[in-house]
Amino acid sequence: MLTSRATAATGKIQRFRSRPDIAPAAVRIDVDRPGQDGGLILMDSHGGVGAQGPMIFDGTGELVWFRTVSSDPSSPERAFNLQVQEWRGERVLTWFDGSVVADHGEGEDVIMDASYREIARVQAGDGCSDDLHAFRLTPEGTALVTCYPLAYGDLRSVGGPARAPYVNGVVQEIDVATGEVVLEWRSDEHVAFGETYARFADYSSTPFDYFHVNSIAVARDNNLIVSGRNTWAAYKIERTTGAVMWRLGGRKSDFSLGPGAEFAWQHDVTEAHDGSFTVFDNGAGDYRTERQSRALVLAVDERSRRVTLQRELLHPRTPLQAGALGSVQMLARGHVFVGWGYLAGFSEYSDEGTPLLDGRLAGDDAQSYRAFRSAWSGRPHDPPALVVEPHAGGATLYVSWNGGTGVARWLVLGGPRPAALAVVGSAAKAGFETVIDVPGHVAHVAVAALDVQGREIARSHVVTD
Repeated sequence: MLTSRATAATGKIQRFRSRPDIAPAAVRIDVDRPGQDGGLILMDSHGGVGAQGPMIFDGTGELVWFRTVSSDPSSPERAFNLQVQEWRGERVLTWFDGSVVADHGEGEDVIMDASYREIARVQAGDGCSDDLHAFRLTPEGTALVTCYPLAYGDLRSVGGPARAPYVNGVVQEIDVATGEVVLEWRSDEHVAFGETYARFADYSSTPFDYFHVNSIAVARDNNLIVSGRNTWAAYKIERTTGAVMWRLGGRKSDFSLGPGAEFAWQHDVTEAHDGSFTVFDNGAGDYRTERQSRALVLAVDERSRRVTLQRELLHPRTPLQAGALGSVQMLARGHVFVGWGYLAGFSEYSDEGTPLLDGRLAGDDAQSYRAFRSAWSGRPHDPPALVVEPHAGGATLYVSWNGGTGVARWLVLGGPRPAALAVVGSAAKAGFETVIDVPGHVAHVAVAALDVQGREIARSHVVTD
């Protein structure tokens, strides 16, 4: 039996001897109580210290997987909206890969399998550029995406001229296999400029973003729920015709909202499996500043057109004002998982509202879009990484397998020739990178990843001392 330990976490950036190409921001955990939901935590890092990219870690903050999109802070390339979805009966990872232009994205959405191989990249159609705000796969083999095409119109109703540029809020349903646009919904065909809470005067140098579509959800009746951040409203869209079935919130709400149920500058409006609606209420926009942002669970009665507040979840340690981004996810047993938007924080609450977990990415300028907690099992197609550092009396091994989730132990193999390796010993996996001390000199070394049953599931290349 060999001794092992995890690589010591120091500073705001994680660094690993076996994977010097991976250097994301560190994860700080401030609240850690028993009774949390299972699953790993998925976020993106798109601002702040360290490399930028999608990342997965466990409830202790220990890194599981990271993909470097950019290690240059001046680069516009970023990743947003990492999540686990289903595609053709298999669980996959998806995220937006591209750049940010005037508060929206220009790029494409990535679908990756459990071996971390890309299955597809999805782009918007009909001349639209794929946006970062939403990407949702459907059982029909399609993907729902957002895009922000430029248009011109009469903006006198909002204090603008008779003809001026504005940003349209567009939802498209794309056939992933063919790239064909199956459905397109345009905000300017259904939502008047006068419904906005944005001010035309604040857009003197950029097109007027009156709607700002920022989430798409599939309702239980298979219609769509679309969030317009700048109209403070969610819209139920008839999926085949594009007709607005109702407005929830905003200047022309079809619902009466009870005490505490109103929201502003919201993100991530979703209908949960039990029929309730979750909303991340930023509430901290330029013209209406609440004391703090909130995660809301709303009871929406579509017959009586009444909305009541079921649950309000606030940050467990200090009032946070997330001016943008954010997410709310219903978990099992009534738990709720919250991503605190560009503040790069995340929290889990019990069914009684008790904070069970709270943490954030390190660095005052860290930024993330959404945060989710989901079951995920990964077996990378790349072999485990191994670095061997000899020293007097033996060697120190640095071992990692970026994205591997089923490793319980590392089997160390050594010998005089690469083709003549024997078992030297084994050590328990410890963290993203396991440090193993091996006594004595071994000319050639490799490691094998073992699962909980002791079966070999992957092997590194042989390293020559």
